[in-house]
Amino acid sequence: MESLLPPTELMLNHPQRSLGQVQLDSTPQPGSPIIYDGQIYTVLERRHCYQLTAGRYQLHKMVVYVQPAISLSDKSWLGDRWVVGDVACQYNAHSEIIRCAVNPSGPCDSCHHYYPHSFE
Repeated sequence: MESLLPPTELMLNHPQRSLGQVQLDSTPQPGSPIIYDGQIYTVLERRHCYQLTAGRYQLHKMVVYVQPAISLSDKSWLGDRWVVGDVACQYNAHSEIIRCAVNPSGPCDSCHHYYPHSFE
């Protein structure tokens, strides 16, 4: 069965550049993985582009902003989910997508802003 979804352009979030266009079988959701050209990416955001055709707006294409998926060795378990980076650092965002505001691209082990969190 042919996909009814329009072409989807993959945009790398940082540095921002197009990775190319793909035809997806399902609508990508933020946080979900996409495999493209042998690399795994995490969906950050999805935008729809519409075009006026025959007096109606039709979905023309989707743009999906992605970042390379974080390896399991660069994640920490926090409660019931994985988060990026070292949760012992006070600046950790406790997020599945972003590490922290100080050093979002990491790594945590060589960051000179590392500040241990007091769990008291």
